[in-house]
Amino acid sequence: MRLALLSLLFAASSTAQVDRPNIVFILADDMGYGDVQALNPKSTIPTPNLDRLAAEGMTFLDAHSPSAVCTPTRYALMTGRYSWRGRLKKGVLNGYGRPLIEDGRETVGSFLQDAGYHTGLVGKWHLGLGFQRRETSEGDPPRDSFGRVLTDIDFTQGVDDGPHTRGFDFSFAIPASLDFPPYVYIRNGQITRNVVHQSAVSFPGFLRAGPIARDLNPEDTLDDLAAEAVAYIHERARRASPFFLYFPLTAPHKPTLPHRRFRGSTSLGLYGDFVVQVDDTVGRVLDALDAAGIADNTLVVYTSDNGSYMYRLEDGEPDHVSDETIQSYAENHHTANGAFRGTKADIFEAGHHVPFFARWPAKIRAGSRAAETITHTDFFATAADIVGRKLPEDAAEDSFSLMPLMTAKGSFERAPVIHHSGNGTFAIRDGRWKLIASSGSGGREKPVGKPFEGDYQLYDLAEDIAESTNRTSQAPEVVKRLEAKLLQIRDSGRSR
Repeated sequence: MRLALLSLLFAASSTAQVDRPNIVFILADDMGYGDVQALNPKSTIPTPNLDRLAAEGMTFLDAHSPSAVCTPTRYALMTGRYSWRGRLKKGVLNGYGRPLIEDGRETVGSFLQDAGYHTGLVGKWHLGLGFQRRETSEGDPPRDSFGRVLTDIDFTQGVDDGPHTRGFDFSFAIPASLDFPPYVYIRNGQITRNVVHQSAVSFPGFLRAGPIARDLNPEDTLDDLAAEAVAYIHERARRASPFFLYFPLTAPHKPTLPHRRFRGSTSLGLYGDFVVQVDDTVGRVLDALDAAGIADNTLVVYTSDNGSYMYRLEDGEPDHVSDETIQSYAENHHTANGAFRGTKADIFEAGHHVPFFARWPAKIRAGSRAAETITHTDFFATAADIVGRKLPEDAAEDSFSLMPLMTAKGSFERAPVIHHSGNGTFAIRDGRWKLIASSGSGGREKPVGKPFEGDYQLYDLAEDIAESTNRTSQAPEVVKRLEAKLLQIRDSGRSR
């Protein structure tokens, strides 16, 4: 009788553990769809660890970042709500930006905390921090030991707003993209070292001038973050409660500075070598999960915050291979964004159609694929589904659970996905149709255009993934229907 009872208790415990997996969400910075061999067989960049995720889990073929630039994507990922519903209507924050997440707004971190998860963040925050300001007399700005002007930030003090106040029990963060000062590490709200001055550097080692901490070397940053993430996994694997690790990387975003051990690992210059290092970083996380014995019941998600910044050139033109100061590849060398038109920041597919893999051996069939259109806002509802809790009415307004896709149980239904570009241009995706509410790219490709101005663009992505033929004149009824739906979702405050 006693053995039978123990057996039942063990079975119940095992079921509970499978229903409450550890969650690791890895967010690359500026990695294009074509940078991963599993998605682009023509690529010569080896990505064995990302290919492993694809082979051992699910590949989402039509996944989109909520924005074509980084800050609004991160807001949407953390809150399950499109960023343009808040104060940031275009562009990104810099390293000194004030906190973007509204006071009192639930994040996926705080939600999982309440569900009994230990939550950790390692990497690029880029959602604003509560830096402490020095009081200085007019005409007497703070200076470093060489007499160079710094900022009015008091780097001896901690920050009073950041991941440690937004739902994360542990955090080791950098403020923003690694080309934005201040270049500092912040552990649990405390800046780790004092700062000196960093001079500006041009591409590929692109850095803006500003304060840099003595313990932060841009070439070592990805390794530093990987070490922190691996240490967190090993520490939490010894604990009874499940954990959520949000691991937003700093690469392959500029500065394009792969560690020297990766240089020359491809024939595609520093950018190609940096993609190899990103893949290696993913491998370090997967190895840590294996070594800790928790891989089977850990959901690992890998994606990117937007597409690659690398332009595509005609074959034979000078490019990054021949001159590493050029932010472009000739098509015969590499297509960082695959077959998609444009680059990062654009409303075209290259701006936001990104890699997205999910591996959870206990639930997700190895080698499976999903063709449905999704976006990063959907992670919040997915997390809620995993822990068996309802979403609050005033949170995750644009989030739809991916669990029916990942487990092949039930039906997946979501509202049309809204795309958003660097300058605030909107597009709506519904099935095969994509309507761009502007005449331009909304980002880097010329002409840029303005939101809701000029002739709109309609593309049939089932037949024209390169967005080469505008179909507005052939399908005016589709344009009318999608424009009305776009405005309804924008103005209603929610899409679920």
